[in-house]
Amino acid sequence: MRHLHLRKRITKNLEPYPARTALKRLLDKMVYGVGIIGPVMTIPQILLIYGGRDASGVAPESWFMWALLDIPWILYGLAHKEWPIVVTYTLWFVCNTVVFVGAILY
Repeated sequence: MRHLHLRKRITKNLEPYPARTALKRLLDKMVYGVGIIGPVMTIPQILLIYGGRDASGVAPESWFMWALLDIPWILYGLAHKEWPIVVTYTLWFVCNTVVFVGAILY
């Protein structure tokens, strides 16, 4: 399968992966870190809800919709084999779902 992706990059005149410039290679690596840090920043919200058993001020509808809207991104990432998108939105889906469930329970 790898040769098909390489051929697609050549025929569509796309940049090679990994990128040729150091800055773009750094950006390619940074996107994984950013994709993990974002959902990790939801952990304080999760701890507040489950630790204090209080979800006052948390709108479960919003968190449910955020979780629901992550699903098309996960499917898009899987379809296009874009692993940074898959990892990021899977983590967001888990975090959003956990907050939603906590908001419903408490």
